[in-house]
Amino acid sequence: MKLKSVGKLFIGMLLTGATTSAGAVSLPAIIGNHMVLQRKAEVTIWGWGNTGEEVTVTGSWDNKPVKTKVNNQARWEVKLQTSAASSPQTVTVKGYNTLVLEDVLLGEVWLCSGQSNMDWNANAGIDNAEQHIQEANYPSIRFFQVSKRTADAPQLDLPGQWVVCTPETMKHFSAVGYFFGREIHQNLKAPVGLINSSWGGTPAEIWFSAPAIASNPVLAESAAKRKEVEYGPTQPAKAYNAMIAPLIPFRLAGALWYQGESNVDAPDVYAQMLPALIQDWRTAWKNKFPFYFVQIAPYKYGGAEEWPRLAEAQLKTLSVPNTGMAVISDVGNVDDIHPRNKLDVGKRLAAWALNKTYGKKDVLFSGPVYREMKKEGDKIRLHFDYADQGLVVKGKELTHFEIAGEDQKFVPAQAKVDGQTIVVSAKGVKNPVAVRMGWSNSANPNLFNKAGQPASAFRTDNWPKRN
Repeated sequence: MKLKSVGKLFIGMLLTGATTSAGAVSLPAIIGNHMVLQRKAEVTIWGWGNTGEEVTVTGSWDNKPVKTKVNNQARWEVKLQTSAASSPQTVTVKGYNTLVLEDVLLGEVWLCSGQSNMDWNANAGIDNAEQHIQEANYPSIRFFQVSKRTADAPQLDLPGQWVVCTPETMKHFSAVGYFFGREIHQNLKAPVGLINSSWGGTPAEIWFSAPAIASNPVLAESAAKRKEVEYGPTQPAKAYNAMIAPLIPFRLAGALWYQGESNVDAPDVYAQMLPALIQDWRTAWKNKFPFYFVQIAPYKYGGAEEWPRLAEAQLKTLSVPNTGMAVISDVGNVDDIHPRNKLDVGKRLAAWALNKTYGKKDVLFSGPVYREMKKEGDKIRLHFDYADQGLVVKGKELTHFEIAGEDQKFVPAQAKVDGQTIVVSAKGVKNPVAVRMGWSNSANPNLFNKAGQPASAFRTDNWPKRN
């Protein structure tokens, strides 16, 4: 190219605005107009610029400038202490150029992730969709939708932008996330930011970082067995690299997880996988944030005991500190893997957060959870957590209880509520040793507590899968 042509090209670029000043500071997509920053916390603002460039970041809530310099990787980062200011704020980033972020709120920020039931929106079809869409005018709730992408290595940025909750934006956003956020917003009277990073049909393995999978032989073996499918990736870390890594270290109040349907083929592995994923994310964020997840609903899977064993794996994850599980067996649909009642799912997740994260001790957050059994002659008495106010049967009598003797052959059982316990027996079983409740793919048990929360399916034994 001749020098004269180069000059004309350069002038043309200037006239069309195709260039920016050398070393201009820039920001990742997650940091922008209309965003929600975690209130009353140390938050990280980061971006890129020219090596050695001085960058100053100022939040309007305290007008205290924080300075840093761009490092030799062209990256910079500062920490800001946020307040509880309720009005819209600005964040000013000044380097060789100046960026002013407008309409920034300080509130509660939650990451929503998983597969299709988390990604499912009102536009796709939920109960009372038209009413919920029309009512979705909440200027203090903000959405960030992460686009579906894959990558072979952790990415620095991703496409997306923060938007205000309106009927038009709500109908395309995670319905579970929205109902959760609305419940938090209405109870705390605080802004809520929701980030949805979900992908239908995906196994949990793709949401891990590569080192976390590689360092765990059980998870690595499971991931290696995954076969390609047409609706999404199955290789380890593919979604993490493109859809989770770029969000780090944006400060979160916590994470919500609705996934498991694509892992029913290996429930024993999932019992290790979900705790490992929680640890992986907490390590990446350097924050032991709350992690609340949904126990997937019963569904007519092809094999035997796929749902109850996966549900059991999720139940066991409650042993991980600062976690909670929303049971939704009563609002599922055994004929539809995508139950349309997303309102109760979001509200049950919110109940965990309101009580455990935000200290609203009057909010009842869990259904009965099996704790222990005691043999009483030809009967077994079951004891439960979260049954202090008593147990409730929705219907004439308890259903989906089975009992077995030492022969390990389960038969339908009679089960009766006795205060905060349940007594189980069967005429043909004189020496019972084990009880199961809801132990089939299509089970819909009717045991609740007085808070109206359903009990999780459970078993008292650890016997092999029955054919």
